[in-house]
Amino acid sequence: MSDTLVLRAGTTGDAAAIATVIAASFEQYRGRLVPESGAFRETPENIATELGRGVGTIVAERNGQMLGCVLVEEMEGDLYFGRLSVVPAARGQGLSKQLIAAVEAEARRRGLSGVRLGVRIVLTDNQRLFQALGYRETSREAHPGFNHPTSINMRKPLP
Repeated sequence: MSDTLVLRAGTTGDAAAIATVIAASFEQYRGRLVPESGAFRETPENIATELGRGVGTIVAERNGQMLGCVLVEEMEGDLYFGRLSVVPAARGQGLSKQLIAAVEAEARRRGLSGVRLGVRIVLTDNQRLFQALGYRETSREAHPGFNHPTSINMRKPLP
């Protein structure tokens, strides 16, 4: 087996592995996010359903093991990404940046004008990463039941 990192489109057959990667990746946020992240409710079944209705995914693998993933969906002329996930054992290797670069490449391939994401206000390290990659705040919004903003919407225009 090769130690080469492989980025590829995920399939419905990857749903269980994607759910496992998301769960492992988001565990660090348990108890830190109010409201709690919807990532904790992801199951292989609902991921397979999302993929079946046209949501895409990019997965990162090494030696046949999935180390990271991101979900993508077209939104208002842009490509939106969410559930950016890297398992704890694979952090610090630049996988998040590589997954985001793959999302941007996919948006360009589709002829879209930009890439969007949402990030929780309390996750300032994540905000700094996205800002360093050229994403800028476009708005803030409140999750249902909250009267104050809980997340930031960001966008990067693509040349």
